[in-house]
Amino acid sequence: MSLEFISLENIQEIAHQYGYWAIFLGILLENLGIPLPGETVTLVGGFLAGSNELNYWLVLADAATGAVIGGTCGYWIGRIGGWPFLVRAGSIFRISEQRLIGIKEQFSENAAKAVFFGRFFALLRIFASPLAGIAEMPFANFFLWNVLGASTWASVMVTLAFFAGRIISLEQLVAWVSKFAILALLILIAVIVVPLWLESRQEKVGSGE
Repeated sequence: MSLEFISLENIQEIAHQYGYWAIFLGILLENLGIPLPGETVTLVGGFLAGSNELNYWLVLADAATGAVIGGTCGYWIGRIGGWPFLVRAGSIFRISEQRLIGIKEQFSENAAKAVFFGRFFALLRIFASPLAGIAEMPFANFFLWNVLGASTWASVMVTLAFFAGRIISLEQLVAWVSKFAILALLILIAVIVVPLWLESRQEKVGSGE
């Protein structure tokens, strides 16, 4: 979810005015948890590169670097103060600390996949790095997968916009990518939530509740 007043037209205007800095900062701030449309910013950058207004390689470097730095900051935010915050939030929603520990352990087992593939899912792109910090994923391991994930995501988005932007309108491209990201997120939630719900049901049946 992004700030509603930042429309595609606004992003294009900002990118035209500030160029590479707009792309770098937009993606960096999104990865820090600020609800900016980093994916759209990247597509705009790739589109402008495709129309020879910006350099493809500089846009790609901007997108990847912004994602890496933002993800790294998110990791340390989660590592330093994320767990106490998560416990307090869990108490509000009546999720016990023991249950949170179990979720934390499950995430730890799949942390590398979450950091890498999380780049391609709406919202998870923002939360994967702090969650890796909360799960105390070794920083060297996190940094490796963060760089690989950021580079792969930036390459796909920028290249897609670079070539597809010559065939379809930027508005249509952004709409299609956004729908795909939301659909992928819903599928991911179903894959994670349904097994947890079934496990919870089995535990209740086993305890006689």
